[in-house]
This record gives sequence, C-alpha cells and structure tokens, in this order.
Amino acid sequence: MLATKFRPYLYSFFMSLSMSGIMSLVVSLHNLGWREDILSIWLSAWRFSFMVAFPTVLMLTPLVRRLVDSLLTQNS
Repeated sequence: MLATKFRPYLYSFFMSLSMSGIMSLVVSLHNLGWREDILSIWLSAWRFSFMVAFPTVLMLTPLVRRLVDSLLTQNS
C-alpha cells in the first residue's frame, strides 16, 4: 500500500481518469452517434483527454479548494 501523503495524487489520478473517460465517451457518442468503430474512437479520445485532464486537475485542485473555502463560512 501507499503512504497517505500520496492521497491527493491518487485522488486526482482516479478522478481525472473516470471523468475523462465518461466525458470522452459522451462527447464521442454525441458527435458521431453509435458506430461500429466507436470503441476505438472513444479509447483514442480518452487517452488524449486523460493526458490533459490529469495535470489540469493537479494544477487546479489547490485553486478550487481556496475558492470553495472562501465561499464557505466557519461554523462556531
């Protein structure tokens, strides 16, 4: 098992993997419809979108966390 210090990286990896997979499938189906070769098209799109999504999530997570923190009030 991995140390807990890797939690943010693992979270970012799995979140970007799942979201890029879902979104690339949805967009591929939306743009092309159901085709015989949709699986290979989707996997190619997923591979590319994950390469963009993972570093993006790593970079944006601290900024989004600060934005969310600034919008929330602390309960006493």
